[in-house]
Amino acid sequence: MSVKLNDNYVKQFITDEEIGEYRDRVIDADRKLRTGTGEGSDFLGWMTASCNYDRDEYDRIKKAAEKIRSSCDVFVVIGIGGSYLGARAVIEFLKSPRYNQIKDGSPEIYFSGCDMSASAMNELLSLCKGKDVCVNVISKSGVTTEPSVAFRVFRELLEKKYGREGAAERIFVTTDRARGILKPLADREGYERFVVPDNMGGRYSVLSAVGLLPIAVAGIDIDELMSGADDARKALSLNDLGKNDSYRYAVIRNILLSKGKNVEILVGYEPYLQMFNEWWKQLFGESEGKDNKGIYPSSVIFSTDLHSLGQYIQDGQRLMFETVINIEHEDDDIIIPDDPENCDGLNFLSGKSLCEVNRTAMRATVLAHVDGGVPNIVIDVADRSARSVGYLIYFFWMTCAMSGYLLGVNPFNQPGVEAYKKNMLALLGKPGYEELAASLSEKLK
Repeated sequence: MSVKLNDNYVKQFITDEEIGEYRDRVIDADRKLRTGTGEGSDFLGWMTASCNYDRDEYDRIKKAAEKIRSSCDVFVVIGIGGSYLGARAVIEFLKSPRYNQIKDGSPEIYFSGCDMSASAMNELLSLCKGKDVCVNVISKSGVTTEPSVAFRVFRELLEKKYGREGAAERIFVTTDRARGILKPLADREGYERFVVPDNMGGRYSVLSAVGLLPIAVAGIDIDELMSGADDARKALSLNDLGKNDSYRYAVIRNILLSKGKNVEILVGYEPYLQMFNEWWKQLFGESEGKDNKGIYPSSVIFSTDLHSLGQYIQDGQRLMFETVINIEHEDDDIIIPDDPENCDGLNFLSGKSLCEVNRTAMRATVLAHVDGGVPNIVIDVADRSARSVGYLIYFFWMTCAMSGYLLGVNPFNQPGVEAYKKNMLALLGKPGYEELAASLSEKLK
């Protein structure tokens, strides 16, 4: 098993009896998930994404990735939210946050369409100068403002550089199977097209073409990634809280929430977990944060953030708990050298490995925070491999689905994200929004 739950550090905050009280509710929620009778049942495709997928498209993804790897210096992935976070999280987890500086035989990969920053766009355009570029635009509807604007910019760049037909060889579209504006555009222009599945939301889509194409371009073995997720699918198929770690984690989260712990901090001890933390925050924030309910998802990278947020976590308001990702085995390590003068007084560390010191920092911090009244849940991940990451992704999906049902919300919709979009479109002058624009303008005076 690639991922295991260690709940030893929450036992002083909750009891086995409290966990057991959730048994019937878990069985009921599990039945809804397995039979598709709960809220959001149209979006359960992620549950079998690791085994029930289009094999022909999967093969095309691999071929397209090889084509991109061999034909460009820069690969630009255009998308927002779940359309880019999963792919970026996996690439940085398995490769490096410095992937573009240390890549070997792969193009540089940049992500665009996830903001409206002119400076960020200009910087990216400057990075593309004098280089061969390919683009993957990912959008179900094709009309989401941020990625649509970015695609306009890069489509123009490619058509000016390569001509319309040449650009068509370098543009890859991932969109709805039948609806939206990108499908007819791709069909007309001859762009290779992949499908955003109808039966899964963006935050549950990384194991579809949405995430797999960019991940494969980075040189990651997507077969192993999918196999790891399938391992989790099989292992997490029981509704027994003693055998299903994802369900037990979901129950623990809800019990802690009932005790006033309404902030969860995902803790990583490696910089390569930064974007995975961001993916996790979208998964839980968008799934649980509705109907005035939910645990607020936050994240830190220790030991860096121990020198900024550590004081608050240790001694601030007791409204939080931590979930720590512990990578049990690291291939990379470095031995701390000896200093004959011992000018820093650290020769007691001479000859120790940096991984050992980092793991000790984790253990020391967990103990300190628990003593300070902050429950800690530890997620042990076997290693930094594609198989383990695939397992971890599915583990969090199952936790989130169960936790949302236990909380009493639909974990598969996101009605709240439309509010800002409508306001922005109205203020930008989109036809049909005149009445809302007038109302908003009054509020802004």
